[in-house]
Amino acid sequence: MSNAENNKRIAKNTILLYVRMLLTMSISLYTSRMILKILGVEDFGIYNIVGGIVVLFSFLNSAMASATQRFLSFELGRGDDDEIKRVFSMSMTAHISIAFLVIILGETIGLWFLNSQLNIPAGRMIAANWVFQFTILTFCIQIIRVPYTASIIAYERMSFYAYISIIEVILKLISVFLLFYFAWDKLKLYAGLTSGVMLIILILYKLYCTRVFKTCYYNYFWDASLYRKLLSYTGWSLFGGIASVGAQQGLYIFLNIFWGVSVNAAMGIANQVSSAVYSFTSSFQTAFNPQIIKSYSSNDPTYFMSLIFQTSKFSYYLMLLLALPILICTDFILKIWLEIVPEYSSSFCRLIILYLLLDAIFAPLWMSVQATGNIRNYQILIGTLVFLNLPLSYIFLKFGFPPESGLFIRVLINLLSYFASILYLRHQIGLPARRYVQEVILPVSTVTILVLPIPLIVNQYFSNWVGFIVTTIVALLSTLLSVYTVGIKKNERRLLNQMIIKKIRR
Repeated sequence: MSNAENNKRIAKNTILLYVRMLLTMSISLYTSRMILKILGVEDFGIYNIVGGIVVLFSFLNSAMASATQRFLSFELGRGDDDEIKRVFSMSMTAHISIAFLVIILGETIGLWFLNSQLNIPAGRMIAANWVFQFTILTFCIQIIRVPYTASIIAYERMSFYAYISIIEVILKLISVFLLFYFAWDKLKLYAGLTSGVMLIILILYKLYCTRVFKTCYYNYFWDASLYRKLLSYTGWSLFGGIASVGAQQGLYIFLNIFWGVSVNAAMGIANQVSSAVYSFTSSFQTAFNPQIIKSYSSNDPTYFMSLIFQTSKFSYYLMLLLALPILICTDFILKIWLEIVPEYSSSFCRLIILYLLLDAIFAPLWMSVQATGNIRNYQILIGTLVFLNLPLSYIFLKFGFPPESGLFIRVLINLLSYFASILYLRHQIGLPARRYVQEVILPVSTVTILVLPIPLIVNQYFSNWVGFIVTTIVALLSTLLSVYTVGIKKNERRLLNQMIIKKIRR
């Protein structure tokens, strides 16, 4: 398949994923509003902190998911169906093992930590334990689902991936409405319904993959050589996963210890906002990632490097397009979205969005390392930097700094990790650092500087809905104009013009 055809596939998949994103984001934000209203600030905070304990073990799953998707995409680039079958079956065996390990860790270390270390009101401890058990079940279901999800992304069947995501958020919304009709403990019931939704989605994934892909039938076998490859890749992904999840969930636990469950409720709101915002760029990157790996495995270095540059730049632009009006109008958005706005929600949201802006341009660099399979030194470098979040956050919170200090540290370390990645990849994959600065960093920095003043000024002269609508329109137009004039190269602008003219003629 030619690069032009690959680009068309990427464009088609991106559109499908954007439709998915718009629907799932809208439903998810409404669902979050309803959950906060039904559960209340205290129970909502408990749900987020208890779920966070299980997420502490998610680095195991994240590492294997990364390995599965990389090896499946790599073998697809080589066109080896037999090896794809072997990778899928071995990955499924590994994920089943991880699920058992999560159960063991959760029912021992997790239970001890929940009942002895967290700051949870005594009257809600039994409910918290119920939530914990359902969360373990939900997480194990998600672990088993990973090889199927990785297969769909590797084969670039984004239409089903979009449809099933929409079904998932609709089922979650139905679960929320069911809470109105039962007199049981709302917190325990919601956790149980969430597990049920995840089980239904797993069944749908399995049915689709086994019927559409001849490579997705699980057959237990043992291949020591393949296992070592997966284990080696997973082992170093595990190091990075521990650092990332530890930094995130560790901060949540520190906030709980020093500030209580009300701050965890604010963090839960910020996480919902960040998930919705990041879905814009993650849709774009999900469409690009398989092609980055396949271009490397098919030995096409020119296309491989161009994909890294384009994905880095356009991921940031797409994130900025949505992030800018939210950053300016955070207080108003939270007030309209939520009937109850937990303290610190606004500042948490702004800091997490700044973190995600950096992550949007950072993520394609990590994908390029995944494509090579040589991830050890990179994970050591970036994982070590990310680990610094834990001691620094603890020290600042211990000495009485405000809750925002932990997230501010995450933003700074993410920025440091980004520049460290550029220097590392210069030697690892021959990334032309000077060209990267000229074609990615300088354009996105220029666009960011240009788009800020006018929306900020406009927002000062309007209030309420009028201010929000006018500021949003001005921010979107400023971003689009700046990207078109200074954010993209001449050949990219020419191709964009041709696409627009072609669509108009149709």
